[in-house]
Amino acid sequence: MLEKIQKALVIRSSTIRELLAEALGTFILMVLGLSSVAQAKFGKGEFGQYLSITLGFGIGTTLGIHAAGGISGAHLNAAITLTHCILGNLPWKKFPVYVIGQFLGSFTAAATVFALYYDALYDYSKGNLTVTGPTATASIFATYPASHTSFVGAFFTEILATVILVLGILIISDEKNNPAQKGTQPLLIGILVVGIGMGMGMNTGYAINPSRDLPPRVFTAIAGWGMDVFR
Repeated sequence: MLEKIQKALVIRSSTIRELLAEALGTFILMVLGLSSVAQAKFGKGEFGQYLSITLGFGIGTTLGIHAAGGISGAHLNAAITLTHCILGNLPWKKFPVYVIGQFLGSFTAAATVFALYYDALYDYSKGNLTVTGPTATASIFATYPASHTSFVGAFFTEILATVILVLGILIISDEKNNPAQKGTQPLLIGILVVGIGMGMGMNTGYAINPSRDLPPRVFTAIAGWGMDVFR
């Protein structure tokens, strides 16, 4: 009887399995990343700083890749999925499948972190959810440019950081060049994300990932921050 139930629960569609794998991997990445931002924000330096945020996203990336890598390849990033489609490594028909999975996981992660730190959020902001100002909290969920950064500067920063991310992943996974040892790729990609954050995070918060930034931004618009999150 148990065996029959297990067989019935098996998802046979490879497309659905890839979608769910991307959702799970992105969820893990985003929960660890966003919660590290929240803890640094509300802990006022006692429970985290910028380094802990970069490590949170790096560790989340590593675990997310381990969770989804064997099923979907663990893109966890619409820019990575687009790159693989352009290079012919992934059929274009699977592009929306992967991105929907990533967006689902990212949106759910934002909602989870909102629930996890609900009390701290309202204690910190006194119920006034804002994008800017001394008690702004929208940046816990999505990235915003620093006050000194122009539109052109922000655009250039994100393009360059994303290029470094994509190039780094291609280098790590290139079997014809000097490939990383089998099983170390997730860790190295996690370290790559930490390195990008430590070197290129000041201007824009290094989104480097539409799937990391847009779904939580939509969530904050719905959850009380309003349309200011898109300005």
